Amino acid sequence: MGDPMPKESSAKKLDINEKEALMDDSKPGADNANGEGIVLKQNLSLINGITVIVGSIIGSGIFVSPRGVLKGSGSVGMSLIVWLLSGVYSMIGAFCYCELGTSILRSGADYAYIYEAFGPFLAFLRLWVECMIVRPCSQAIVALTFAYYVIEPLFPDCDQPEVPVRLLAVVCILILTFVNCADVTWATRVQDVFTYAKLIALALIIVTGFVQLGRGEYEHFKDPFVNTESNIGEISLAFYSGLFAYNGWNYLNFVIEELKDPYRNLPKAIWISIILVTAVYVMTNIAYFTTVSPDEILGGAAVAVMFSRRLYGVVWWCMPIFVSLSTFGGVNGILFTTSRLFYVGGREGHMPQILSMVQIQRLTPMPACLFMGALSLCYLASSDIYALINYVGFATWLSIGLAIVVLMYLRWKRPEMKRPIKVHLVWPIIYTIVTIYLVILPLYASPVETGIGLAIICTGIPVYVIFVAWKSKPKIFTRYMDQMTVILQKFLMVVPEEKKGV
Repeated sequence: MGDPMPKESSAKKLDINEKEALMDDSKPGADNANGEGIVLKQNLSLINGITVIVGSIIGSGIFVSPRGVLKGSGSVGMSLIVWLLSGVYSMIGAFCYCELGTSILRSGADYAYIYEAFGPFLAFLRLWVECMIVRPCSQAIVALTFAYYVIEPLFPDCDQPEVPVRLLAVVCILILTFVNCADVTWATRVQDVFTYAKLIALALIIVTGFVQLGRGEYEHFKDPFVNTESNIGEISLAFYSGLFAYNGWNYLNFVIEELKDPYRNLPKAIWISIILVTAVYVMTNIAYFTTVSPDEILGGAAVAVMFSRRLYGVVWWCMPIFVSLSTFGGVNGILFTTSRLFYVGGREGHMPQILSMVQIQRLTPMPACLFMGALSLCYLASSDIYALINYVGFATWLSIGLAIVVLMYLRWKRPEMKRPIKVHLVWPIIYTIVTIYLVILPLYASPVETGIGLAIICTGIPVYVIFVAWKSKPKIFTRYMDQMTVILQKFLMVVPEEKKGV
């Protein structure tokens, strides 16, 4: 294990008079400051935990990934197998995360687990990958999908104009950044409401699909494996698109410090969520193929919209609305959980200290939420959703695979460690083997995208050396950073997390 994580950075704190001025007794956060301190609360129930996972998973993936899965797999039957195996793979990973999350009870998920086993350098690279690629890129993808479907009813017979689509994606991110900065309860209520909305939308598709099957609409299932792709590199890209749709199954681990009774609620939330999502995804794709042909999906059709336009008549516009609600909730879930990752990184000295601070009135990690929102806006410069998915896929599975290796490493090095949940070693071994396949083969099948992803990971090395490992920085640099931290503290009215008696 590496050296202990720095709990305090060299950044100058507000002096006592300035802090007292911020924490005036008339402020809503003052009572908390005098009691338990300025700290994030355990506000998440089991239901909230389920909606965080389901709401984060079901975003844009089920509406944009069918094309990528079908393109890589080549046939209807193989695409359904990819969807099912992606769910099983996610379930195995989630099962392993139950042990990690209840053994290392700290927010930050993969970042915290990798640090616990392998020290600060690899943990920082994981944090860097998540900050610079995975989360903001995922949020940009979901926000763009939201915008496409909002505008769809206005342009039913032509392509949507690019500028309004991007502007709507910007508005979506800005609104949800404000909500997450304002109140944790607001953010969880948004997550709950929009999770129910997206499940209603998918339930409508599934029920309609079963009706279609009952009417004999199963032409595309008569010879389901014709044209199946034989190139395993292409099939790995199909899994990237499928697994992108499942991305988010580990998000509750990122906010575990805010989950009530985590030893009981974490595994329950994970199991319920993954089983529900896998069943919904497979049945939704079966429903798609009852009405929309594989050629139409490969041609770039907005599959859910085409499905609704053919079957729902004059009320076809309800589906773009439901998809918009789904993706809006997906953006909220990503933003809510990712801001906590940045918060933990700042608290542990691997990101600017300002990101580890809590707004004294709202008791939210406001700087981290603002940072996540701003970074996501940068990724909207790219409109190629499938290239973004490939960037995300390579970085995600490389990092999560390393976190699963942590489980096996700690079993070897720290057998006495308290493990409220203990999985059989066969599951992390299987997950690791599949992850190696998912990481290596795309280097051959899609070298440009995966090469860019690898290059961005490597950019974290000089950043770590300069900003984390280098302790004797010039005084002018540290003085400037201290001044900027204090200015931002005063502007945002934030202070470091401060528990009672500390």
